[in-house]
Amino acid sequence: MSTMIADRIRSMTGSHWLALFGSILAAWAVLFLMAIPAEMRELNAIYGADFWVSLCTITPDASGFARVLLMWIVMSAAMMAPTALPAFATYDDLARQAPGAKFSALVGGYLAVWIGFSILAAGLQMVLFQAGLLGALGESRSAFFSAFLLVVAGLYQFSPMKEACLSKCRMPMTFFMQHWDEGPWKNGLRLGLICLGCCWALMQLAFVGGVMNIAFMGLATLIMIFEKLPDVGRWVTKPLGLVLLCSAAYVAAGAL
Repeated sequence: MSTMIADRIRSMTGSHWLALFGSILAAWAVLFLMAIPAEMRELNAIYGADFWVSLCTITPDASGFARVLLMWIVMSAAMMAPTALPAFATYDDLARQAPGAKFSALVGGYLAVWIGFSILAAGLQMVLFQAGLLGALGESRSAFFSAFLLVVAGLYQFSPMKEACLSKCRMPMTFFMQHWDEGPWKNGLRLGLICLGCCWALMQLAFVGGVMNIAFMGLATLIMIFEKLPDVGRWVTKPLGLVLLCSAAYVAAGAL
């Protein structure tokens, strides 16, 4: 099954696929510019990265929230769109034989859910920053807070909700056959909500090591991609939960 999915992804050469892949690459390029370390920021003027780095600057006002929100939207798009490629590929195959299909509406509905998540995450980051629990780059300042987030994410890996959402993500053909009559926009929204149910706990771990930690973002994206693959996902989800719980214990013990 994973081989079939990989072959299908490699065959994505239409203009709509090129646009999607281009958007994903652009989002990752922006994340890289935003994550430039302080000692290298003198080069920003040369490469025009000053604006993107400024998005990481938190201020307790409306403009500060707008910057953090844009940062989360870019991060969510860069990390979550690749995890949905098998589902998008399945929809594209069905669209060739079914009326009323619209790829852009499906992707738009999917991303709309993650924009909603970004609004909540940005608001939470502002609240935690003002409470002194997060640093300027979104990293936890409290070992116990980090341990708490790791426990939440670890326990969620074993939850029925996580398993139910993953089961739908791993069978996109069944998902679309059940909900095709709802139309592409609602299908996209539903797919986004299922994906959110799979991944929200892992996404909130950005607060542990820093929201603009490019290594975390890359690793988390790969994990979430593998979790949704039908052949290998079952070997990822629960072992990852154990790793997260052990990490929580280690972090909490180090703070004692």
